[in-house]
Amino acid sequence: MKNTFCMIMAGGIGSRFWPLSKTSRPKQFIDILGTGETLIQQTFRRLSRICPLENFLVVTNLDYREMVLKQLPGLKEEQVLCEPLRRNTAPCVAYACHKIKHKNKDANIIVAPSDHLISNEDEFINQLTNGLQYVSKNDALLTLGITPNRPETGYGYIQINGIISFGEINNLYKVKTFTEKPDLKMARVFIESGEFFWNSGIFIWSLKSIISAFETHLPEVNELFSKGKKYYYSKEEEAFLNKTYSECPNISIDYGVMEKAQNVYVLCTDFGWSDLGTWGSLWDNTQHDETGNSINGDNVQLYNTQNCIINVGNEKLVVAEGLDGYIVVEADGILLICRKENEQQIRQFVNDVRINKGDQYV
Repeated sequence: MKNTFCMIMAGGIGSRFWPLSKTSRPKQFIDILGTGETLIQQTFRRLSRICPLENFLVVTNLDYREMVLKQLPGLKEEQVLCEPLRRNTAPCVAYACHKIKHKNKDANIIVAPSDHLISNEDEFINQLTNGLQYVSKNDALLTLGITPNRPETGYGYIQINGIISFGEINNLYKVKTFTEKPDLKMARVFIESGEFFWNSGIFIWSLKSIISAFETHLPEVNELFSKGKKYYYSKEEEAFLNKTYSECPNISIDYGVMEKAQNVYVLCTDFGWSDLGTWGSLWDNTQHDETGNSINGDNVQLYNTQNCIINVGNEKLVVAEGLDGYIVVEADGILLICRKENEQQIRQFVNDVRINKGDQYV
């Protein structure tokens, strides 16, 4: 396990979970499922089954450094990598990988978002173990694909090309294409074909393979972070990062590398995954009462109300009548009432609130 590293991406602001998730307190730092653990704590605990504590890196925004250290007290400050600017996931991955290169050139790396739900953790660890075995022996960029159970339009999809034989692993495929968030008609075609899987955004690769991929497909990003060799783990690192991120393009690892590389593979599996990207996905993954309501709050009284998400503080008494398929959320003096079917508009609501009412509300 000494060569196994885990990189947790924890820099997002979770605007689609507004107003519970705000810029000052994003969803990864909230116990949004009511389990007693925040999402980043769940992610860290799961991955701790396969990765030594000293081999964790959490990449986050500079504003969230103290939140990470408070919620993951086992980490040292040097394990929390703070981005001075948001530049999407490719710079985030490049930064972490060059830091790892400074420590262990034989590393095999798991990259995982901090805010996903995984209900079958044993199967998840089993698939990570298989993936690590494969990338340690092959020049491969590997992702985890999830068997879809509905024509979801909010996820990206991976199309498989042909099965790959490797030991006892029987769910490894070459990737043919990546497709971002299709419309409903196309999503149904994907499901019916049997060739498409949801893109989990969880990656596994050797340090050698991902650095090589950056050199080939994003050479400018790789060059920027390779210059940090003499600054990493020193007092000069912060100044180096400020300069580097100001020069870095805003680009995702999916678009910048995975969609262009030829050595991309997928483990097709199902371990009860959801990216918990929306209130609707939270409703899908929580318990409902007999009328389909998902309720978080001790003082909620509902009448003729069904299929709703009600998330309010315990100090609030909420009485609702005649609602069907609504999101009702109260936090920090902000009340959101929105149809579940229109939840994709929440980001627009947040932008409008910022413009019309000020940053203190978002």
